[in-house]
Amino acid sequence: MVKKLQKKAAEKTTGSQLSGTVKESAQQIWLAGLGAFAKAQEEGGKVFEALVKEGTSIQRKTQAAAEEKISEATNRMATMATDISSRASGQWDKLENIFEERVSKALNKLGVPSAKDIEVLISRIDELNRNVAKLSAKTTAAGRGAANGSGKAATKRASARKSA
Repeated sequence: MVKKLQKKAAEKTTGSQLSGTVKESAQQIWLAGLGAFAKAQEEGGKVFEALVKEGTSIQRKTQAAAEEKISEATNRMATMATDISSRASGQWDKLENIFEERVSKALNKLGVPSAKDIEVLISRIDELNRNVAKLSAKTTAAGRGAANGSGKAATKRASARKSA
């Protein structure tokens, strides 16, 4: 029985030592956790600021890339719009020329003179007006000379008839 009591006493000592060791370990774990938390609080602000700086840098790079892509797309669209506009105006010019030719042919078949025909007639009329003006100037000058001599003869004849 003594052996049993010695065993029980040994177990109590071992059990109390074990529980003391566990308490001590728990205490150390708790303190390590508090130390880690305090360290994280100190370093956390620094890490947070570093992350903010890095995020800002990435945002700037992303915005610059996006603006570059938008600029390229805008330039492409402007080039495409210019090309399409020039093609469209070329097509409109062709269509307009075809329309003018067909209308001109139709009017010509109906006997309506063209703009060129009218210009030719106007120039011919101007030329005829100049010739008429020259001829009438010559006739007026010749008529004045003849009118002076023939006018006296006509008055002499008229007075001779009255007296007769």
